[in-house]
Amino acid sequence: MINRILIRMKVVQMLYSYLLTRSRFNIIPAPDAPSRDKRFAHSLYNELLLLLLDNSGYRITFDSDNILRIIAPERSKSGQPYTRIAAALSTNDELRPIITAQRSWIEALTPLRGVYSAALKESAIFKEYMRKRTPMEIDDEARLWKNLIRTVLLRDKGIDTLVRSNPDFTINGYNEALRMFDATIDDYADVRSSLIDARRSLGISLDKAYELYHSLLQLMIDLTHMREIQIDEAKHKYLPSHDDLNPNMKFVENQFVRAIAENADMKAYLEATPISWIDDQVTLRHLLDKIMESEIYKAYMADPVSDMEKDSELWYALFKNVIADSDELAEALEAQSVFWNDDLAIMGSFVLKTIRRFAHAGDDLESVNLMPKFKDIEDERFGPRLFDAAVAHQQEYRALIDSRLEGSTWDPERLAFMDIVILETAIAELLNFPSIPTVVTVNEYTEIANYYSTAKSGQFVTGMLYGIINQLKSDGTLVKE
Repeated sequence: MINRILIRMKVVQMLYSYLLTRSRFNIIPAPDAPSRDKRFAHSLYNELLLLLLDNSGYRITFDSDNILRIIAPERSKSGQPYTRIAAALSTNDELRPIITAQRSWIEALTPLRGVYSAALKESAIFKEYMRKRTPMEIDDEARLWKNLIRTVLLRDKGIDTLVRSNPDFTINGYNEALRMFDATIDDYADVRSSLIDARRSLGISLDKAYELYHSLLQLMIDLTHMREIQIDEAKHKYLPSHDDLNPNMKFVENQFVRAIAENADMKAYLEATPISWIDDQVTLRHLLDKIMESEIYKAYMADPVSDMEKDSELWYALFKNVIADSDELAEALEAQSVFWNDDLAIMGSFVLKTIRRFAHAGDDLESVNLMPKFKDIEDERFGPRLFDAAVAHQQEYRALIDSRLEGSTWDPERLAFMDIVILETAIAELLNFPSIPTVVTVNEYTEIANYYSTAKSGQFVTGMLYGIINQLKSDGTLVKE
């Protein structure tokens, strides 16, 4: 059964991959051996990117040591359209050399800012944006910026004079710069396909986790079958020994393995999703050798008593102590699916629970069901709902995180991106799932941070989440305990 612990991990994984692709802002490099048109086009193109940043409330400064700083706006105090496009642009490493090269342009904007900022705020486009109560889709943001640049900012007399003061100015270069700007913004805004892919990947990864559960049960069947083949081959070799001709069949006649192979749920799943380890003879042979060398196997084979409980306990002990932690299994799982090694601990625990179910079933084996994929419909919907909430409000949650970082001892520039993703997912859960206690959310995402990120990530995530919870409770946004 896929529980919420695993679902949270999957959502964090998929959100990390999705946001990583969405944080890429592909800035067009300078052309080789440029003509005057191309030289001016690239210069104006860079200046338009800086105008976007400036009018989103970002401030570019150089300190006394000439070190560049890009200061993000405080969203609650900013009258500018603070958008995901500007946020992504501000963190792009390629922007810094552009800012240095265009420093005189930035300084020339300073005395003009009051006029063009006022014009922007009075524009119909900007007012329509500010009336929106929900965050824009990214393609809407792209249209916003293309319209603001053309119809407001480039029509400002001060900016127009500044643009035309470039000795390389040409009309062809001017139009090419706008085309380049549009292409860059549109490329970033092409989010629909990547979002669909991320949602699909979340579903696939959960399907694969459930497949792993069945695959681990099938492994026991195939290991037993391999041992059965070995016994048969030994009987028919050229000079079989007495033991070869009279083998101990207890292992291959194990009642638990037979019950799993004949289980209606197992048969139905295998019919829909064929699984077999038969093609991986190397892994089977290595694992079977380890099993037969173990004291668990030897004690079982020496015991004359055989029943469902003891047969089940054999595989419980073998799986827990021999199979689950073996390098052979880890390598095989990694080869079969990129998801499986992360899923093994949780799905392995459900394999052990399943074995116990059979051990305690007595004679009523037909009534034993395998674990369902999800406990209930709420768990089935939990992953997609959590992912969609984290994506839809990612900008808001990031701003909340940034507000907590201000004045703290944590350096935002040095934070692991995974830590930010974990925090955003945790905030999505805090605000969108009222039935989940806050302490559960904090504990679960602290564990995820300890597993996936840096040595100090768990401590960081715990401290940040409690601070965010207190802040949300104080302003009435969060009311649950």
